[in-house]
Parts: sequence; structure tokens; C-alpha cells
Amino acid sequence: MVTNTERRSAVTDVHGLLNKVPEVTVWFWVIKILCTTVGESFADWISTTLGVGLVNTSLIFTVVLAAVLTWQLRTRRYVPFVYWLTVVVLSVTGTLYTDILTDSQGVPLVVSSSVFALVLTTVFGIWYARERTLSIHSIVTRPRELFYWLAVLVTFALGTATGDWTLELTGWTPGVSVLLPLGLIASIVLAWRLGASTVLSFWLAYILTRPLGANLGDWFASPRGDGGLGLGTAVTSVLFLAAILATVLYLTRSRADVLESRSEDRALRAADPSRERIMLGYYAVVALATAGLLVWAHQQPHAAAASEEGDSAGAAAAPLTPEQATASFPAAEVAKFRTVAADTLTRLDSGDQAGATARIADLEKAWDDDQAALQPRNQRAWTLLDGQIDQALKALRASRPDRATEVKALDTLLASLG
Repeated sequence: MVTNTERRSAVTDVHGLLNKVPEVTVWFWVIKILCTTVGESFADWISTTLGVGLVNTSLIFTVVLAAVLTWQLRTRRYVPFVYWLTVVVLSVTGTLYTDILTDSQGVPLVVSSSVFALVLTTVFGIWYARERTLSIHSIVTRPRELFYWLAVLVTFALGTATGDWTLELTGWTPGVSVLLPLGLIASIVLAWRLGASTVLSFWLAYILTRPLGANLGDWFASPRGDGGLGLGTAVTSVLFLAAILATVLYLTRSRADVLESRSEDRALRAADPSRERIMLGYYAVVALATAGLLVWAHQQPHAAAASEEGDSAGAAAAPLTPEQATASFPAAEVAKFRTVAADTLTRLDSGDQAGATARIADLEKAWDDDQAALQPRNQRAWTLLDGQIDQALKALRASRPDRATEVKALDTLLASLG
């Protein structure tokens, strides 16, 4: 019976079989990774491909999140569609919040990663101080359920930031970048099997599914020239949404993940404090080894840097002239980019900062739409223009735009466009 302080929680239901029935645990993590992949590709598709814009997309999904989360909180039993819809929306929203800090506000990824890590630590600290537990099997009160969903949202934002920061540090292609979070999750599964804290292992894995899903999304969507599969964000979003829908429909019909439908449930593993302390040392070793790997990878020549600094033999290359920067690309496409950049500068010169910021979004969309066609024609020229466009976007979208910086970035871009 549910008392005044305890309630039947859908969250407790969905986690009820984790760590007790192996096949249900596998289903949970598979859908979780699929959801995080959708968060990466779907957010990019709406904000960039459809031209909605990052801020507007974030506002839309914040409203959607409030509605979906209200629905979930009013659901006293686990309903697969409602629960996983909430996870998908949280994934997209958390991704967007990180992207706003990085792309719109120009916050370095190392800063946003540190901020979200601090926020998550604070959430867990307050949660534990109030409830004396962080266990996913004890979410039987409304405050615990709210803490749970807040922690999930922050893990998505943190996972996005740390995943992107890792790519920035290492210069790995999307396909290679999948291996790091996948390997770390495997090390967590091993640690859990050897007696590590169930609560700590769960939340570590939960955080790491975000960069894993994001890297999978990038791998599927990125052009083949960038080491991806070249499917694009739209196809990737549809593919993974269909996979989630098919899995949720199966679970809805089979009820394989519903607690009372299983008669073979085993008791949760009893905690062994001494073994958990030993496994904390194991986690520390894994963390140090990961940090060492990232430092080593950061010190290696990056593919993008190599394409800017020299040819395949590593020899220094002369700067590209405007003619060389655009000679490999269709004249009509170059003219389109030049027109948008010139319009942006004109609006900036007239004092219309908002108009200039809005106009350069058209350049971002056009450039991203043409990436698959242009990049294979001339990797070096594409990288040059891509970097200059990024500098212009960063200058105009800064929290405190500096006009001189904006004008310089646009002038540099226009000079390269001829």
C-alpha cells in the first residue's frame, strides 16, 4: 500500500528489474543509447537543417519537456511509451542547453563540462542530504522522482559537453570516438560484476551513454570525408527513432520489462563495503588511464590541423588565395555564400546587430547543407572556409558582441570568397 509519503513510482517500476534480470537490463541500456543518439541528431536537424535556430529550438523543447514530464509524473505505473518519450525529450533538451553555451555564448567546452559536473554533483549532494539515498530502486516519493529527472537532464548536458570536449582534444573521427565511451562502459560493467557500488556504477554508465550516443549519431550523420557514414541528420534521426519505437512497442506488447510479470526475479545483490572500496580504486585507475589517453591523443597531430598546415607528406603549404579557396566549388554556391556574408556585414554596419545575427544563420544553414557536396571536392579549401565561417558565427553570437571582431571576421571571410 502506498502511504502519504510513499507513492507507486513509474521510475521505480522501470528500474525494478535492473540488476536482477539480465535481459531487461540489456533492453534498458540499448534504448537509453538509442535515445541519446536521437538527442544529438534530432536537435541538429531541427535547429540547423530546418532553420529553426538553436535558441528557438531550445525554447520549443523546454515547453515540450514540461508537458511530457508532467505526464510522466502523473503516471503511477511504468508505461513504456511515456517513460521513454520523457527520456528522448530530456536527451534533446539537455543537448540543446549545452549547444547554446558552446555555439551561442562561446563558452569553452572545458568550462561547460566543469559547470555541468558541478551542477550534477550539487544535485546528487542535495538529493542525498534530503533523502539519504541515491538508489534508483527507492524512488517512491515525489521529491526523489523530481531529483531523478533533474539528474537525468544534467547527465545529458554533461555527457554532451564532455563528449564534444573529447573530440576537440583528440581530433578523432566520429567512428573512432565511439570506442572510448564504449570501452569505459564495458569497464563499468566489469566493475559492477566484481562488486562495485551499484548506485555509482549506474550513474557513471548513465553519463557515458550520452557521449556514446552522440558519437554514434555523429558517425551515422557525418559526411564520409569526415569519417562518418554520410546518412545526414534527418535519416539518422528517423532511423534511431524507428528503432526506439519498435523496441518500445515490443516491450509494451510483451511486458518483458514490467516487474510483476516476472516470476524469476532475484534479490538485489547485497552490498559489500570492503569490495566497493576496492572497486573505487579500480575506478580511479580507469580515470587516470583515460586522462592519460586523452593527453596523449591531444599531443598527436590532428587530421584537421594537418589539412590546414600541410599536404599529406606534412610539408608546409602556402596560404590559399581567394581563387584557390573557391576554385573547386560551384560558382553559384560561392556567390550564395558571399551574398549572405555581405548582407550580414551591411546590417552590421547599419547598427542592426539582431538582423546581422539572424542573417548569418542563413549562411550556417547553407554551408551545412552543402557540406557533403563541397568537402570532397577540396578538403583543404573547405576546412579554410569552414573555420572562417565558424569565427564569424562565434563573433556575431557572442554574449557581448565586439563590432571590430565581427567586422574583421566577416571581412576575412569575404576576402576568401572573392
